[in-house]
Amino acid sequence: MKKEIKKIVLAYSGGLDTSVIIPWLKENYPGCEIIAVSGNVGQGTELDGLEEKALKTGASKLYIEDLRDEYVNEYIWPCLKADAKYEEYLLGTSHARPCIAKRLVQIAKAEGADAICHGCTGKGNDQVRFELAIKAFAPDMQIIAPWRVWNIRSRDEEIDYAEAHDIPLKISRETNYSKDKNLWHLSHEGLDLESPANEPDYQKKGFLELSVSPEMAPDVPTYVTIHFEAGIPTALNGEKMDGVTLIEQLNAIGGANGIGILDIVENRLVGMKSRGVYETPAGTILYKAHAVLESITLDKETSHFKNIVSQKLAELVYNGQWFTPLREAIAAFIDETQKTVTGDVKLKLYKGNLISAGVTSPFTLYDEQTASFGKDEDYNQMDSAGFINLYGLPLKVRAKLLGPKE
Repeated sequence: MKKEIKKIVLAYSGGLDTSVIIPWLKENYPGCEIIAVSGNVGQGTELDGLEEKALKTGASKLYIEDLRDEYVNEYIWPCLKADAKYEEYLLGTSHARPCIAKRLVQIAKAEGADAICHGCTGKGNDQVRFELAIKAFAPDMQIIAPWRVWNIRSRDEEIDYAEAHDIPLKISRETNYSKDKNLWHLSHEGLDLESPANEPDYQKKGFLELSVSPEMAPDVPTYVTIHFEAGIPTALNGEKMDGVTLIEQLNAIGGANGIGILDIVENRLVGMKSRGVYETPAGTILYKAHAVLESITLDKETSHFKNIVSQKLAELVYNGQWFTPLREAIAAFIDETQKTVTGDVKLKLYKGNLISAGVTSPFTLYDEQTASFGKDEDYNQMDSAGFINLYGLPLKVRAKLLGPKE
């Protein structure tokens, strides 16, 4: 039997969903204390004024936890090293949720909370990501998901509720996109984007926030050089910097050049297809640079098998299975492949395009002398005749048995 709920920890962003949830919890759990928790994973100005808003709407206190370094080092970099993508999507929301949920549980335990509440909809992936992480760290913790039980059925109705309860909002009905922003990306869903027939209006004021449309990018290219150590980017244009700073700078550079805008229809975990627009300037640059570096530092068999493993890792992360034995085992394999992924990658950024402009590594497997069309000492071209005879033997035997193809 579930115990009486007297104290609730709420995952609080200050957006539309969680803004209306605090008064809703006060109405439906009379006398219950609401503790709001915001994980700072790089939302920037979205955190401004959050404490005042949370307290005004009924929370007893607000924690703002700076998780940016943890998010980059323990969640973003493992996925970058793996080149993990889910249907082109670079997992911006997917790997932020377990990072936030882990801290939610830590605070809930410290506060002696009876339940954790989140504002994820019953149609989305995030409810799974939050709740699986909570189960990993607090298997007996009660979970409250208002979207699955309340009478509100749309974002318009949420706005009605907010207006009726004098809850201040930063959005209007016309700009009521469902957005998620962090250090790695910004996602857009809803309104005109719900129909795949509609081209996104990238020129619309307030739509793009991290990027500009390629048409608005400079008419001259921008070059960046990224240094990697064992698969992790550690320097930009010759300057060493921590991960958070490097991503912030690449977001600014990439965004100004229209890099990293992705419009896709993806297959959600809950079974439906959904359309969204993502802005991921730094992530797009880093994935490209990392792949270029691996092209000269990984052998063929490791590279091809890593592609298979990376696909599985992306699915695990997308599906909320971060804190699982398989995800941890795959991460260990990926780390082993990254021991020689060290070097410098130069890229040219031009109006939404990323173009390779040079790569070097002390562990390069590319041998110019061997690969050259000129004379070399390592490769005797006469050897290829015997290789082809052996490689084609199964075809030859089958043709003799069944007859040659017509």
